[in-house]
Amino acid sequence: MKKGVVILGGLVALAFCVPAVAQPSAKAVETIVIDNFDTPDQMDWTWGIQASRFVAEGYPIIKNFEGMPNSLKAYRKDGDPTAQVLGAKVAFDRKGDNWFEVFPKNKEGEGRNEPQFLGTVTQIDFWVWGANYNYKLEVLIRDADGRVHTLKAGNLAFQGWRNIVINVPGYIRQHSRLRSGRPNMTFVGFRIRTDATEAVDNYVVYFDQLKYTTNTLTNVYDGYELRAADFGEGSAAE
Repeated sequence: MKKGVVILGGLVALAFCVPAVAQPSAKAVETIVIDNFDTPDQMDWTWGIQASRFVAEGYPIIKNFEGMPNSLKAYRKDGDPTAQVLGAKVAFDRKGDNWFEVFPKNKEGEGRNEPQFLGTVTQIDFWVWGANYNYKLEVLIRDADGRVHTLKAGNLAFQGWRNIVINVPGYIRQHSRLRSGRPNMTFVGFRIRTDATEAVDNYVVYFDQLKYTTNTLTNVYDGYELRAADFGEGSAAE
């Protein structure tokens, strides 16, 4: 019995004598801003809006306004551009299952511009200004297979600014397993749905600081840069 104890003690001591070897890290967690709405002229996209069929004439409207949530003012620095938020106003001719979407679009033309998420995203984070209407907010993302997923972001029945954080489910494919597939998941836009009994004649909403938390190393492997190698357009080798 004592011999066994001595052997075990020796093994433990040997374990502590083994030199520590640094292990490569597979995590690089970062927070990346998609749009803070402060510098619209410097972005690769602008913002568009569309609404369901009973939208009132002259609506929807989308534009930038000066402002920001009070909680973010502490992070402002001298020389930062004027703080702005993205605002949308909409009205419908009747109550019911109405909706509207706010989305990035190409600066020239009507096509959508879907910003790519880098790495493997765990959370999407943004600020939204509620007008205390019983409306539902959704975030739309497109996975690496091209399917659009709807992430529920809660009810907008509150007043003023609120920070919304959404977890991205693990079942959503964020990277294609094929070299020729979509490289990353993309952001499609916001969708807001009215409650069937809620007023719909004069609604406004604002967004600020759209960003996400991601592990930028999860899909990077030895030789990753060869995915985009240019083989040219020549004919096959003879």
